[in-house]
Amino acid sequence: MRFVHLVVLAGTLGLAGLIATTSGVEARIKCDGPFQVVRGAGAIATPYCEDEYLARVARGYGIRVSGRAIRSNPSRKEEVCRAIGHDSRVYDICLKYRDDGRDRFRN
Repeated sequence: MRFVHLVVLAGTLGLAGLIATTSGVEARIKCDGPFQVVRGAGAIATPYCEDEYLARVARGYGIRVSGRAIRSNPSRKEEVCRAIGHDSRVYDICLKYRDDGRDRFRN
């Protein structure tokens, strides 16, 4: 029984040390467009990266918005998607918010 406690303690300390040595930069989510870069799995579409990408595309249209604002306020995301959801770069992200025929930025 004592051996089991020692093994668990050693494992816990090792994990704590690993977490402590990981810098903030390494722990940050890395996005490539709307996809999260995951080591060993390639690129995976995630809501976080999609929101960041949507905000970046929206800023290109002159809309002042951040990824955080889009994530924290579904109404803001809907507003942005209704404005630029026609853009092929964010079409899939905005699919449920699209309002065809009334896009303000459509040429």
